[in-house]
Amino acid sequence: MKRKVDIVLSLLGLILLSPLFLIIVLLILTDSGRPVFYRQPRTGKGGIPFDILKFRTMIVNADKSSLLTIGLHDNRVTRTGYYLRKYKIDELPQLINVLKGEMSLVGPRPEVPKYTQLYSQRQKDVLSVRPGITDPASILLKDENEMIAASPDPEKFYIEKLIPEKLSINLQYIERMSLKNDLRIIAKTLLAIIR
Repeated sequence: MKRKVDIVLSLLGLILLSPLFLIIVLLILTDSGRPVFYRQPRTGKGGIPFDILKFRTMIVNADKSSLLTIGLHDNRVTRTGYYLRKYKIDELPQLINVLKGEMSLVGPRPEVPKYTQLYSQRQKDVLSVRPGITDPASILLKDENEMIAASPDPEKFYIEKLIPEKLSINLQYIERMSLKNDLRIIAKTLLAIIR
């Protein structure tokens, strides 16, 4: 049932949002040129890698210096990218990942392989389900980028504090996973973005 809902809602979302996608494409091209989309390897269900799709919000090759975004005022973020990130609009192309079956609308956010290699055996249970566009941890830790920016050692803070906290929240989600819970998480995500 979860997969059927993913297919219907992602397809509907892509159709309804296509005019917005066109505007965003034009804004990115005008602001910082090509490419419009950013692809990054992430770890999917069963540990299988896939390329996550986002609207590009940073200068080209920004991830060569660091995989972490240090707050919304990271100097690698473009002018258009600032607003796309602030309102989570950069994540919308992941509806394509959902349609392809690589992701779900709701599920643990997919992590880059560099960090999933650090997971304990218990933490690897988050890889037993499809990763999602949103999850409970994204709502509870919505200021993650700002927390990273405030840390004297962003990488260490992310690995030692944020990853374990996110995984703990998402392991609880997996234990209580249901369509009703997913719809509640989608609603809470939309409210958090609006606020």
